[in-house]
Amino acid sequence: MKNVKNYLSENKDRFLNELIELLKIPSVSADSAYSQDVLDTAETVKKRLEEAGCDIVEIHETAGYPIVYGEKIINPNLPTVLVYGHYDVQPADPINLWHSPPFEPVIKKTDKHPEGAIFARGACDDKGQMYMHVKALELMVKTDQLPCNVKFMIEGEEEVGSNNLAIYVAENREKLANDVILISDTGMIANDVPSITTGLRGLSYVEVEITGPNRDLHSGLYGGAVANPINILTKMIASLHDENNHITIPGFYDRVEELSTEERAEMAKAPFSLEKYQNALDIESVYGEKGYSTNERNSIRPTLDVNGIWGGYTGEGAKTVIASKAFAKISMRLVPNQDWKEITELFKTHFEAIAPKGVKVVVKPHHGGQGYVTPIDTVAYQAASKAYETTFGKKPIPQRSGGSIPIVSLFEKELKSKTILMGFGLDSDAIHSPNEHFGVWNYFKGIETIPYFYEYFTEMTKK
Repeated sequence: MKNVKNYLSENKDRFLNELIELLKIPSVSADSAYSQDVLDTAETVKKRLEEAGCDIVEIHETAGYPIVYGEKIINPNLPTVLVYGHYDVQPADPINLWHSPPFEPVIKKTDKHPEGAIFARGACDDKGQMYMHVKALELMVKTDQLPCNVKFMIEGEEEVGSNNLAIYVAENREKLANDVILISDTGMIANDVPSITTGLRGLSYVEVEITGPNRDLHSGLYGGAVANPINILTKMIASLHDENNHITIPGFYDRVEELSTEERAEMAKAPFSLEKYQNALDIESVYGEKGYSTNERNSIRPTLDVNGIWGGYTGEGAKTVIASKAFAKISMRLVPNQDWKEITELFKTHFEAIAPKGVKVVVKPHHGGQGYVTPIDTVAYQAASKAYETTFGKKPIPQRSGGSIPIVSLFEKELKSKTILMGFGLDSDAIHSPNEHFGVWNYFKGIETIPYFYEYFTEMTKK
């Protein structure tokens, strides 16, 4: 790959400004108030793919938000890389915790990003990382170094479950045919410790509703005599973990793979400071399932967490009521072999069974997806590893992630191809949180590294 650094250096300001303009559009897929902004973002991505060198770029409508498809086919006999990313973002709430407006990007220095980081919703997840691939394509096309074919599939519903992507993929298998899928929606250990994500957890997301009396009641007249849905809900939720923080749902662990002592020992070699971890989160101690380390708890073990809980009066001042209803949103992160639909049903059955008389329970499944493990002995993984080694000067560490990208297992099922997860963000980048950011250095390092994957993958595939 000749002139990679030269082209990147000559176009740094433009590459950065283009990303900043993309981040200004509030493409929040979960909130219908931003519908036009999501559609505008799809149009912007289409335009940028055309400018980068795609010969065909199309916006494909779905029952929800559109999918942007692009391709650059230089020779049908050469390998094809399919790039997946998403242009939608999480809601910015709570707004008051942002140090700067979430859709007015600013660049500020941090301890982890001394050269500066872009603070904006979607900076790391996933606009910044998705856009690295668009600029990597431009770099290869403009320097006449694109070694193989490339296709893009950029969706607008990842943050709400990718429900329509499955339909699109099933209906467009031939169009999406590829030799490997490339995704940057994960992270790495540190800027001086590159890593490649080799495993993702699955996800089951549900909402529960507890109903007691047919209306809100006076807590003096009825307190102690009628089941309080909020009290009941909190007790039910508390019972979902035992004293060792083991999930109590019958059958929940039946399909959980227990990693060998050797595999756990390899995982433990990754650099990790418990003190720095706690300091970064401003906590005195970590917390989790007994018998496992922090890095094991957030990657190879399943979890159950309450993501939101509400009911009754929460306004200013006091209002003495027993609420008629109480609600909670609950997510379960799953490990490979756990089927998210089966886990959702197990949760529903158990949660209904533990409800006392006097309340009614409704469990509403939202979305989910399977976990995924990618082998490290494939040509694609070796090409990715060599690409990182070329630009970072050291071999990347294979690492399982605690996050979920449900469509990865779908891709393997429908398209029969493996996925390589080349992430360049850091755990400290606050994705899904206030003050999300993405290092400027990381953004450019991704653009620099990705072309080498194309080069090495093409060379290795030919052998």
